[in-house]
Amino acid sequence: MSHLDSVAQVNQWRTKSLIEKSILALGMVVLVLALSPFPTAVMVFIVMVTATLWGAKVPVRLWLTGIAAPLGFLAAGIVPVAFDSPALALGIAMRSIASVSCLVFLAMTTPATDVVRGLRRIGLPSEVSDIALLVYRLLFLFADTASAMNSAQAARLGTVGARRRLNSLGLLLANLLPRAFARAHRMEVGLMARGWHGEMRVLSPSYPVSWPGLVAVLVVEFGVAVIGVVGS
Repeated sequence: MSHLDSVAQVNQWRTKSLIEKSILALGMVVLVLALSPFPTAVMVFIVMVTATLWGAKVPVRLWLTGIAAPLGFLAAGIVPVAFDSPALALGIAMRSIASVSCLVFLAMTTPATDVVRGLRRIGLPSEVSDIALLVYRLLFLFADTASAMNSAQAARLGTVGARRRLNSLGLLLANLLPRAFARAHRMEVGLMARGWHGEMRVLSPSYPVSWPGLVAVLVVEFGVAVIGVVGS
């Protein structure tokens, strides 16, 4: 199980309803997109970081690990915009950072099985949800495989020097792709052998909505919206 799945299963907000956490995360994303990034995005970021680290007690190191990759892609994409309009680039960056913090909160407080179960309740076809779960699981398996292959290359001095490192990376990708297809095929065969007909049921406890908690979420979002409107 990945670190992301682990923290999603044992965090302090694990027993909170999916409805509460979804309304908090997705509601904040709507506010970020609908209102001016200053001060709305800043407020949303503060609220979501507080909810993740202080409320759900997610370890800081794991939170930084989870948010690092999206922010890396953001940094790479925002540089060309900054040359044309620094103000626009700053606004886009703040909206993106705030939105990412919302999604990281949801991912680190809610297991994927809970999210899929919620999507099924609102009409997502079971075939689509099953494929999503399989892809989600395979991503972490392939990441572990790639990490092990990279460690083996490093032990053989395959990462010494830029040229050798690039060659090792090409070999890693060339060997990882066939393994990915082979693993996916074995999973397909296994599912067919078990009589899979388009719906995999997983054990995922359902937690009731806490009305005081839901009211608190709505109050916080209303306060952020007021600050965003007045501040802009």
